[in-house]
Amino acid sequence: MNLIKIAWKNIASKPLSTFLSLILLAFGVGIISLLVILETRLQEQFDRNIKDIDMVLGAKGSPLQLILANVYHIDAPTGNINRKEAQKIMRHPFIEEGIPLAYGDNYKMFRIVGTTHQYHKHYGVELAEGELFEGAYNTTIGSKVAKELGLKVGDEFYSAHGLKDETDVHTNKTFKVVGIFKESKSVVDQLILTEMESIWGVHEQVGEETGEDPSEEITAVLLKKKNPLAIVMLPSLIKDSNMQIGLPAIEINRLTQNFGIGMGTLRAIAVIIMVLSFISVFISLYNSMRERKYELALMRSMGASRSTLFKLILFEGLLMTVVGIFFGLLFSRIGMLILSWKMQDQFNYDVTNFGILNLEWLLVGITIFVGVLASLLPAITAVRLDISKILADG
Repeated sequence: MNLIKIAWKNIASKPLSTFLSLILLAFGVGIISLLVILETRLQEQFDRNIKDIDMVLGAKGSPLQLILANVYHIDAPTGNINRKEAQKIMRHPFIEEGIPLAYGDNYKMFRIVGTTHQYHKHYGVELAEGELFEGAYNTTIGSKVAKELGLKVGDEFYSAHGLKDETDVHTNKTFKVVGIFKESKSVVDQLILTEMESIWGVHEQVGEETGEDPSEEITAVLLKKKNPLAIVMLPSLIKDSNMQIGLPAIEINRLTQNFGIGMGTLRAIAVIIMVLSFISVFISLYNSMRERKYELALMRSMGASRSTLFKLILFEGLLMTVVGIFFGLLFSRIGMLILSWKMQDQFNYDVTNFGILNLEWLLVGITIFVGVLASLLPAITAVRLDISKILADG
């Protein structure tokens, strides 16, 4: 315990060099930790929400936009498709299940989605209270919607046109909350589910103005294949229509690869910063040892063993490393809170994580190991000090 106290006082006696070493180490650990948490949480969200969805049928446009809009609900849809034409694909022998989606309105930034009971069953979401939506304008809401907006069973509200805008409110149709889902950590948590007739009914007036029947259109269909040939056969069946089929696995893989380039660059920068921090720790300890060699020689002459001096220098390096790791992890949690707030505002996704992931434990272990290595040469040099020469020179 005395050695640790001495080591701490020695570190504190050089505040500027110690601060530089700590800030470099904390910054490097913090960036890598933040990237690990972000990648892990996003991958969990992607995997959870893509659950057994092999294909998405929707309007022509960007396939990635089609997936993001209709699987993850974090983008605008590519357009609407003809309901009857979509039903032909849903009834195809190669398709096991098709879940239709119709949307275009929101309530306080949460999307109102017209669908069937297949949708929440697909994600294994259960009721917390109330009942499932039945009939026009009855809704069952996700746990996050209920928590964020304070909605309860029996509450009523008006929808607003668009996915983000809250100005064009449809006061002619009243939605009612008839149930609330349990938290599932899936996209259902942030949605307001209702019958597709509710979506069509809200837009009847718009349909009359444009001469179109809203009930003839839906936004997309989530498809689960029965036969692998569906991926090859179905696109050819709709090539002359305004529809396209997007493959979530391919598009998300492409997204994560592009996303991974930026992540890899940041990781490389963080590793360089950490290497610089270990060099800084080494230089700080080495210079400190050289400046204190008379003091160390006195300790030897007063009975301190070689191993005691060796441990003292190692403790100094270890303390600096541990403190740097602590502030690095603290920095990553603060950064994750800020990112989580931003993502919740934009996409209603929560990526907050306060626990330490397995990869972070590995990061901690590697950092401590390298920190000890950086302390070894100064510690060995301290052991080899020529006591008599140092004391004679004064």
